[in-house]
Amino acid sequence: MDTSLIPVNTEGKPNNIEHSRAFKTRTEAVACFNRACYRLLHPELWHGLAGILSGSCTLVSTDGREERGPALPDDYVRIDIPGPGTSAGDGYDWVRVDAMEDKTDHSAEEESFGMRLRPCANPWHENEDTAHFFKNVATSTFIIYRHNNNVIASYHGRNELPNMDTDSIRDNIRNTIVAAGAVVGFSEMQWTALMKSFLEDDK
Repeated sequence: MDTSLIPVNTEGKPNNIEHSRAFKTRTEAVACFNRACYRLLHPELWHGLAGILSGSCTLVSTDGREERGPALPDDYVRIDIPGPGTSAGDGYDWVRVDAMEDKTDHSAEEESFGMRLRPCANPWHENEDTAHFFKNVATSTFIIYRHNNNVIASYHGRNELPNMDTDSIRDNIRNTIVAAGAVVGFSEMQWTALMKSFLEDDK
């Protein structure tokens, strides 16, 4: 699996989660790969896939319009997690599509599609503070990978440090608390559920 989209972890604990499925035929594996890529590129589906404890996501285009996918480079994802949000984010956490890598080739033995997200400022707000509980050095990288009849969905968190650099004391305290919860495993449970659901059959 190509890991070039995943940054080196220099600070904080790296987070790696994956789920895999094996199929009897390549046709079935390719169908699963395509479903997973579709679900990855439509963040508005993630809450329904990962469960009620996860945050709900809205895709926002570069010109500030709410969209329903597919996500494109430089698009934003507005995240509404349970509990109070940030004032910088108008009550939400924000990330941006930092990079994509498309290496799909259904005729080959292996193929992959990856997307990397990074915390960012609220595009609807003049405040340039990062509107997320992690600093903007943090990244979340998703990779859908197929090798012959096997498909893997994986999540890779890097440099996940609490964002205490905003101009708001309230936001700094909130971000510290939420980031601490992520570090002890709450976000890991959600990412595990999402990776599994990316590979599930249509219901």
